[in-house]
Amino acid sequence: MQLIVFILMLSVLILIHEMGHFLMARLFKMRVEEFGIGLPPRAKSLFKHRGILFSLNWLPLGGFVKLYGEDMENPEQATSPEAFFNKPMWQRAAVLLSGVMMNFILGVVVFGIVYSYLGIPTKTDKVIIVEVAKDSPAAIAGVEVDSLVKKIVSGKKEVSFVGIDEFVKQIDSLKGKEVEIVLEDKSGVEKTVKITPRVSPPEGQGALGVALSSVEMKKYPLWQMPFRGVVVGLSEAWGWGKEIAGNLKMIVVNLITGKGLPKDVSGPVGIYQVSKEVYRVGWVAVLQFMGILSINLAILNVMPFPALDGGRVAFLGVEKIIGKKKKNMIEGYVNTGGMIFLLGLMVLITVKDVIKLFVK
Repeated sequence: MQLIVFILMLSVLILIHEMGHFLMARLFKMRVEEFGIGLPPRAKSLFKHRGILFSLNWLPLGGFVKLYGEDMENPEQATSPEAFFNKPMWQRAAVLLSGVMMNFILGVVVFGIVYSYLGIPTKTDKVIIVEVAKDSPAAIAGVEVDSLVKKIVSGKKEVSFVGIDEFVKQIDSLKGKEVEIVLEDKSGVEKTVKITPRVSPPEGQGALGVALSSVEMKKYPLWQMPFRGVVVGLSEAWGWGKEIAGNLKMIVVNLITGKGLPKDVSGPVGIYQVSKEVYRVGWVAVLQFMGILSINLAILNVMPFPALDGGRVAFLGVEKIIGKKKKNMIEGYVNTGGMIFLLGLMVLITVKDVIKLFVK
């Protein structure tokens, strides 16, 4: 079941990407020869609509769009007003980038659905415990994740605080002294724990051994939730986009400088392993993971590398300099070389992922 969910998730991401190319091409009246569900070889021709063949293919992973007029060697296509290469450059660029845009929009929508369900992240003055370190004073005292800190009591005297900074400051002033902390769980039930903040905590941990947040997942009126969710989804997608772009830059720099692949880079096998863990958490986690993968696919495809959408857009700039015919003569070879490189990199990452499965 986990494998089926993983394949369906990837298929949706790829189909949405190809749907972007398809819709934009039709908007500019470019002829589309085929829209395939799955990858070739073809299993069945489903139907034809306005000259477009809709097909079902044997490899159940995503799909593809075949545009008329991508082969300038064909005399008929080279002169057709419906051919891709005979359309204005800005229209071709829009078609090439529309798949990237669809993946980004899907990421925004998916994050919007997630936050509409979970609540809208809202910054408050509350102190919420989001992580408890193993064997820390908080863990020994029985402090639970998602608890809200209500009070600090030291020597029968309540210590006042507002927000995380003041809470940390007050706890630091009480290091080595036993204090009482009043906590409230998600159900609104309060409990008091006795705890002694550490004088010399391990590196990366505070005196209590907890990670804190002031962000509360807040519910708004039902009609507001989808709109607020999409706004948060846009912010989340943008944040993930910047992080993914940074990671891809690091991979390229490491390969150029001979440092090799970073340890945390994963291919299909590694992503599947992560998806299995996500699947166990529940459908909300699966949706969130899908949103991250969709943004990842968008960022990867927009890179100006041969064989990717961004690389094909870059070649439109080359066309402006050397002309369409000369550009077409070299583009196929460059894209083939780029594809070979990407496939080789994918094989290398996959081998690395497989080795990690057996070497702990």
